[in-house]
Amino acid sequence: MVARPTDKLHELVSFLDGLAEPRIVMDDRYRIVAANAAYTREFGGGGPVVGRLCYEVSHRFNAPCDQSGESCPLLGSREDGHSRRVLHLHQTPRGEEHVDVETTPVRDDSGRIRYFVETMRVVRHASSRPAAQGLVGRSPAFTRMLGLVTRAAPSEATIMLLGETGTGKELVARVIHEASPRAEGPFVAVDCAGLTETLFESELFGYEKGAFTGAAHRKQGLVEAASGGTLFLDEIGELPLSLQVKLLRLLETSTYRRVGGVDALRADFRLVSATHRNLEAMVANDTFRRDLYFRINTFPVRTPSLRERPEDLPLLVESLLARVAPQRTLRLTPAALAQLSAMRFEGNIRELRNLLERASLLADGTEIEPRHLANVDDAPPTGDRPPPMPQWRTLDENERDYLAWALKHHQGDRASLAHRLGLSERTLFRKLRELGP
Repeated sequence: MVARPTDKLHELVSFLDGLAEPRIVMDDRYRIVAANAAYTREFGGGGPVVGRLCYEVSHRFNAPCDQSGESCPLLGSREDGHSRRVLHLHQTPRGEEHVDVETTPVRDDSGRIRYFVETMRVVRHASSRPAAQGLVGRSPAFTRMLGLVTRAAPSEATIMLLGETGTGKELVARVIHEASPRAEGPFVAVDCAGLTETLFESELFGYEKGAFTGAAHRKQGLVEAASGGTLFLDEIGELPLSLQVKLLRLLETSTYRRVGGVDALRADFRLVSATHRNLEAMVANDTFRRDLYFRINTFPVRTPSLRERPEDLPLLVESLLARVAPQRTLRLTPAALAQLSAMRFEGNIRELRNLLERASLLADGTEIEPRHLANVDDAPPTGDRPPPMPQWRTLDENERDYLAWALKHHQGDRASLAHRLGLSERTLFRKLRELGP
């Protein structure tokens, strides 16, 4: 390791060289004066880096980060004298990667800042290049979200994921789990939209043998299954008020009882929740408990819609094609990509994935053309459409006819129909009862 011949610097360099994380020492003009072995290996390609500029090595830039479209942690640290932390895209021997960068000022005996130590941590659970699994993206909106995830994941903080349906909230929750100290424990996902009042306690807390008719043996609940790991409550905004009370008690006491049991059991999980609903508005309308809202909303993270990250579309397309058709090498023609770019994708990444999977089945060769992206349901048989409505009808009449049509054409149980229509099971049951035979 090469360094300037000052005792203080030599001591600092000797200390950093024994650390596993990549670290460099810089002066206030961005010049690297020392680098430990991990940095040279991860970012220098094994070649010399001392004497070079940090932004040249890490980004291949010709100017500092703040002049090249990135936030500069050294600039901020130099201005206020405190540590700064940002998420950057760095060049590595493996290609471009997301890197969590922390810059800390080093002062001399008189208190003057002499150097800056920069620590780099490669984000292993997200990729800025096409990847067959995990989070993929490089847009500013994606990077902002990933920066928040990177900060919160190593803690025990309760995280709330907010965003439209189809933005990948469960995938983000898995990344939080995998980057946390509980990564060796289980990740248990619970779909709150599918939990009825009668199922809530037995599913979450389990039950004892003989607790009710049909309980032939003890059943482990999902809270117990998540012990030592992460419990992910998806679509928590769908929980009715009566169940919100029971969830709040679990979170506040960290204890629960199996149905039919008498012993209080200790809960040990990290909570991550998700919803596409506006919980603040629900609290204002008294459809979501205020105390539960503040209990689960410690660290909110918004997952951006696909419309907010258009520059990620080619990257997502290549990644998703590798996931839906791993045995084939598929690509979109420029015209097909242009067609996708013009779409709004109200269903976000889930809609994009479904579209690409369907296109992969329609394409015989290696190229997906615009005609393969056409919706196979663009012209359904007349019998599959709702009956035509007269021009003037009451809303109740329209709703009654639509429910009759939905009931006839839905393949599944009443619970899944209610979810598809955006209703609770109780509301659907009431409407169907009013509909009559």
